Amino acid sequence: MAKSQTSGIKILSDNRQAGHNYFLMDRFEAGLVLVGTEVKAAKAGKIQLRDSYAEVAGNEAWLCNVHISEYTFGNRFNHEPMRRRKLLLHRKEIDKLLGKTRDKGLTLIPTKLYLKDGYVKCEIALAQGKKLHDKRESERKRSAEAEAKAGMVRQNRG
Repeated sequence: MAKSQTSGIKILSDNRQAGHNYFLMDRFEAGLVLVGTEVKAAKAGKIQLRDSYAEVAGNEAWLCNVHISEYTFGNRFNHEPMRRRKLLLHRKEIDKLLGKTRDKGLTLIPTKLYLKDGYVKCEIALAQGKKLHDKRESERKRSAEAEAKAGMVRQNRG
């Protein structure tokens, strides 16, 4: 759980595989409608964003397949771990997302959940799925950059 020194943001969960599996384009910050035990479990870092996605249905944005574990001390008032959660976005943002996902075939992927000024926020990104050859190309670029950086370090030492 990293905490940013520049602002009051504490990252609760990060979707690292999103950058590997998708081309990430526009990013949006959205609030979440959560119940009390979900907030407590999220602050404890018991969130999984793997295989999660967002969708626009009925002029509302929803976060699906996010697993927030049950709060240990929640007793009978505990929440359901895999329920759909409503995203809080402006009407213009929802309309834009609806148009892009319908027309261009893009998907909405949550990239991180974080705590900002006491509120749990979700960063969602418009994404296009990568094919296998795209993933290989990204891996080649990454390794080439690492080799170039290592070569520069060796050259500066000697």
